[in-house]
Amino acid sequence: MIQTPASAALPAFAEPAGGAEAERPLWPAIARGWRQRCPNCGAGPMMRAYLKVRDTCPVCGQELHHHRADDGPAYLTILIVGHLLAPIMIFLFTAWDPDPLITASILSVGCVALSLFLLPRLKGALVGVQWAKRMHGFGEPLPAQDDRA
Repeated sequence: MIQTPASAALPAFAEPAGGAEAERPLWPAIARGWRQRCPNCGAGPMMRAYLKVRDTCPVCGQELHHHRADDGPAYLTILIVGHLLAPIMIFLFTAWDPDPLITASILSVGCVALSLFLLPRLKGALVGVQWAKRMHGFGEPLPAQDDRA
């Protein structure tokens, strides 16, 4: 069995030589962002806190401070949570007609839990989209890697 160095096993999307811009794969970048991993290598953690994106990837050195997620993840979270919980709420009131206070309590907990789950993942996915589309400074090439090991 052939052993490869750990850095060779990572499918990092390095820039081609000569300054040409190769197309970056969108869906792998979104999936890596959803998992809160670096959109370039997929190994380094993207977040240093719940919603705070690291300045650079500790594994591949990709700069992540260019992102401009702003209100996008919050908007998408509200959109998804609302579209998931509204039909549930309508079904509950038409099928069983429960006490409104109990229903509001249960749905509020579900809304908060789902929002807290989705928000960092959607932020990571949005940063992945920005990286793949070379938006907001993500088009600059990676820093030169030192090949001495």
